[in-house]
Amino acid sequence: MVNQEYYNLGTAPSVIRALFAYGLEQTAKLGADKVYDYSLGNPSIPAPKKVNESIVDIVNNVDSIALHGYSMAPGFEPARKAVADDLAARFGLEVKPSELFFTCGAAPALISIIKALTVNSDSEIMAIAPFFPEYRPFVTANGAKFVMVPPDTEAFQIKLDAVEALITKNTQAIIVNSPNNPSGVVYTEETLKGLAALLERKSAEYGHPIYIIADEPYRELVYGGVTVPFIPCIYKNTIVCYSYSKSLSLPGERIGYVYVPGFAEDSAAVFAAIAGAARIMGHVCPPTLMQKVIEYCATERPDLVAYDENRELLYNSLIEMGYECAKPDGAFYLFVKAPNGDANAFSEKAKLEHNLLVVPADGFGCPGFFRCSYCVANDMIRRSLPAFKAMIESYK
Repeated sequence: MVNQEYYNLGTAPSVIRALFAYGLEQTAKLGADKVYDYSLGNPSIPAPKKVNESIVDIVNNVDSIALHGYSMAPGFEPARKAVADDLAARFGLEVKPSELFFTCGAAPALISIIKALTVNSDSEIMAIAPFFPEYRPFVTANGAKFVMVPPDTEAFQIKLDAVEALITKNTQAIIVNSPNNPSGVVYTEETLKGLAALLERKSAEYGHPIYIIADEPYRELVYGGVTVPFIPCIYKNTIVCYSYSKSLSLPGERIGYVYVPGFAEDSAAVFAAIAGAARIMGHVCPPTLMQKVIEYCATERPDLVAYDENRELLYNSLIEMGYECAKPDGAFYLFVKAPNGDANAFSEKAKLEHNLLVVPADGFGCPGFFRCSYCVANDMIRRSLPAFKAMIESYK
């Protein structure tokens, strides 16, 4: 016998992975120039030069036993201090190394927070649609109830009236992902201040803090001078999870962190519970090499020229063809309204007729839309435009 819930998760089809696999098969048959794969959010710009140089320097100059040995569970002090200093300098907060817990990427960070805040089977964790599909199993598999806030399908900001209607005495936290996957939208300071005021009022009403879980893997990926508000500066009861997968193009290296501000309510207890959750998951002592890389590269930022060129090309081209889409200010996704309102049918037709692979957004909590990941070669975007044109023309 096996655990049925985990069996169901393990055998459930992933639309994104299925499209990616189909793209690989078609590429092998027809050639890469005949397949237009927008399915996967895999960074397509190289890691900053300093990252590679640091790896070489560390491998060549750090004692092998120390380099490949265990760290402390929350991470090495020098790496935590480097990140704390960077956050403090950028956002004007006093950030202590002891408030940071290093993890193997953002997913374990997020799961550790969810576990820490799930106090009983009635606990509720909210997420704002559209959202990263794994939020749902992250919450439900850890014993809490997943509550979806319906999307604002015009501006893709947060519908505060909908949040208020769904908050109950059991609400423990709300996950806020900005820049957002899949919409690419950055939540404005006005929106976040409105959310903060609402949560402060509801926390007082129910007699316990309602936390914001700020999921920020795309924090550095913004365009056109847009600024991403740092939520702890707006709402004190914020817990941040972060990953270097996107900002430094290191998705295969699995390195990130949780930041629990010392000024957050019950911060010491929350941090200890996160540490305990990470212990249960086995996600402690992230790779020593990558911690040392972050120690050296905490202030590095990505070169976004290629992503921005892709964003402008794809967005402007699709709008000119007649597609409807909110212009993304961040991340590397375009979130497009299906011309006929049926994104699953659109995606299947595009796949079979044009080898154009786009992800229907039902799993993101927003049916009728599809996601395009533009972290791809610029030439592929240009070659795919006739396929997009043919698709929208077929619905007229």
